[in-house]
Amino acid sequence: MRRPFASRAGALLAGALLVGASAVPAAFAADGDKSFTIEDPRITESSGLAASRQHPGVYWTHNDQDTGAFLYAVDSATGRTVATITLTGVGTPRDVEAVAIGPDNQLYVGDIGDNDGVQWPYVWVYRLPEPKTLKDRTVRATQYVVKYSDGSRDAESLVVHPRTGRVYIIDKQEDGGHLYAGPATLSASGTNVFRPVAPIDLWATDAALSPDGDRLAVRGYFGGILYDWNDGTPKRLERLDVPLQRQGESVTYSPDGSKLMYGTEGVGSEVQAEDAPGEPAAKSPTGGGGSASSGDGGGDGTGVSGNVQTGALALAVACAALFGFRRLLRRR
Repeated sequence: MRRPFASRAGALLAGALLVGASAVPAAFAADGDKSFTIEDPRITESSGLAASRQHPGVYWTHNDQDTGAFLYAVDSATGRTVATITLTGVGTPRDVEAVAIGPDNQLYVGDIGDNDGVQWPYVWVYRLPEPKTLKDRTVRATQYVVKYSDGSRDAESLVVHPRTGRVYIIDKQEDGGHLYAGPATLSASGTNVFRPVAPIDLWATDAALSPDGDRLAVRGYFGGILYDWNDGTPKRLERLDVPLQRQGESVTYSPDGSKLMYGTEGVGSEVQAEDAPGEPAAKSPTGGGGSASSGDGGGDGTGVSGNVQTGALALAVACAALFGFRRLLRRR
């Protein structure tokens, strides 16, 4: 889905970000807690991420507007797609914006975007079992019809609680949206009404629940907020250290919950790992606790990578001032 604001800001940031990407070599690890680059040329608009629980180091993603209903399993050790899943049993996708994994290794896909401003009377959530073996295949999914109790909404964030399996959606509004809760159990034969249960102080592009279900991470284009889940009534804790990306669209926790993995759209897009607040920092191959983008400078922001990130941050602040950065986050 096209977003004029993000495109204008992204154009100004692209130079600094591309320099940073070329200056720092990628570091890969099979446990899925290091930054990686999506190598598949078919994946041009990666809009959601979900860490596999059955296949260490594998992340599920998708395009937000594709030629069909597809999911891609990407190996974070190589950045290559190791399986393409074609969904059947669903209609023609409109604007797929999110993917999450629930209990019993069930994949949930949120076809919940507004596709350039179209106000759909209903949207869809698809559910399918995560394959036990990774290879190209066709999988029949269950399709759920979703409506909001207060009218049509644009949304890009869907989470599934890892213990209860309840599905939640966060709508996308510049001045902040709401967390919407679905029924305790979704029905494939009727309409599932989602109701607002708590405010979210962000123009949200994606969200993720921690593996234990105790924390909710919500990201936007230039920032993020961490919430205590608080039994489904999130309580704000702190700001997240969201990396600067061309068009930040996705976030998920690493399998062990130690990292937050941030994704962006574009061909050859990078998924960047950052330490998850409140979790022990996963050690890098060199013994440091920083993300893979820290390079030789470690996790303190020094060295070549740190200098690039500092310069990009300064540019981002200038861009934010020009385009009204304060509108992205609701005033406290």
